Amino acid sequence: MTDRPIALDEYPIHQAPLSMRQVATGDRNAYDRCIFHVLDHTGRALLIAGLGVYPNTGVIDAYATLRLGDQLHAVRASDALTDDRLALTVGPLALTVEEPLHRIRLTCAPDPADPDGLSCDLTWTGSFPTVWEPHHTQHRAGRLILEGRRFVQAGTCTGTIRAAGEELTVTEGEWTGTRDRSWGVRPIPGEDGGRAAAEAPTEGFHWIWCPVRFDDRFVMVIIQEDADGHRTLNEALLVRNGTPDRQLGWPHADITYRPGTRHPERAVLHLTDPARTPLALTAEILTSSPLALGAGYPPADDWQHGTWQGRDWVDRRSYDLSDPGAHPRAAFGVTDHAARFTLEGRTGYGIFEHGSFGRHDPSGFTGYHDVAAAPQDRPEAGR
Repeated sequence: MTDRPIALDEYPIHQAPLSMRQVATGDRNAYDRCIFHVLDHTGRALLIAGLGVYPNTGVIDAYATLRLGDQLHAVRASDALTDDRLALTVGPLALTVEEPLHRIRLTCAPDPADPDGLSCDLTWTGSFPTVWEPHHTQHRAGRLILEGRRFVQAGTCTGTIRAAGEELTVTEGEWTGTRDRSWGVRPIPGEDGGRAAAEAPTEGFHWIWCPVRFDDRFVMVIIQEDADGHRTLNEALLVRNGTPDRQLGWPHADITYRPGTRHPERAVLHLTDPARTPLALTAEILTSSPLALGAGYPPADDWQHGTWQGRDWVDRRSYDLSDPGAHPRAAFGVTDHAARFTLEGRTGYGIFEHGSFGRHDPSGFTGYHDVAAAPQDRPEAGR
C-alpha cells in the first residue's frame, strides 16, 4: 500500500518528521487511549468506558462496562485502524470531543437483537482543569516496558444508561465523572517475555490511583510501590479553579481489606498541606468493577486491549459478580472502586483504583496467594 499523507498532515501539529499516520517509535506496544468513570453517589451503578488506538498493530478498540447490582454488563468492539484518526468510533461505541479538555460525548448504541442490553448516551463535562500525572516509566531487567504521559480530570455527567431492562437517568449532583487520557508505550498481549520473564519475575506490585471530585476542589493521589515498598510513582495534588495547584506531600495509605482477600473496604490516605498540617482523605467503598472483567485489562482471558480480533468484532456479555470465587483471575488485576470520600469535613466522590499483587512488605503480604486475615488474627493487615 502506498504511504500517502492523511488529513491530519495538513495541520502544523507534527512532533517528528513522519506522517501523522505514524508514531515516533517502532515499538509494537505504542498506544493512545482514554478511560472514563461515571459513578452513582449511592453506589448503585458504576460505568467504565474507554477507547484505544494501537498504531503499530493497526488496531482500534473500545469498551463499556456497567456494574449494576451483582451483574456486570459489558460491550466490547475492535476493528482495523483507519487513516481517519478523528473518527473515534468502533462498532456501537463512539467518543465525540465536543469541546477539547472540557466536554466529551460517550455513546453506546443498543443491540437491535437485545434491546435490554447495555447502551448509553452521556455527556461528560469537566469541572476542573486537566492536570498532568507524573511521567510514568517502568523497567524490567533493564528494559523499558512502559513509558506513558497522562492527564486526569474530574467532572460531572448527564444523560441516560440502559441495561437489563432499566433506564438510569444520569444527573449532575447525583453522579460524578472522572477520566484519564494517556499515550506512549505499554505492554500489549502476545509478546514473549523471554529472558526478562524467566530471570526477573515480578515479586510484587502495589498500586493506588485515586481521582476525587469535591464541589470546590479536585484531589489526585497516585502511589506505585515495588515488593519492598520502594515508591516508583508518587503524586498528591489539590486542584481548584483559578488558584495554583497545591502539592499535598508524600501520601501514605492505610487500607482495611475484607478478610480473606485483598479487596479494600475502606482506606485512609494520609496527606500533608504546604504548612505541614496532616490531612486525612478517607475512602468508603461503594461498589467495585474488576478491570479484568469486560474492560480488557490484564489478566483478562476473553479479550485484552490492542489484540487483533478481526474486522468489525463486537462482543456483548454479562458477568455474575455475586460469587467472589467465580472469577479468580480478576483478583490478580486492578479493580476500580467507586467511593465516597471525606476531607476536612467535605464529602466528595471518585475512584479508588487499587491492585496489590505478590509480596508487599509494608502491607505484610508475603506472596501472590497471601491475603488479609481477620484483624484480631493479624493486626498489621489492613493498613
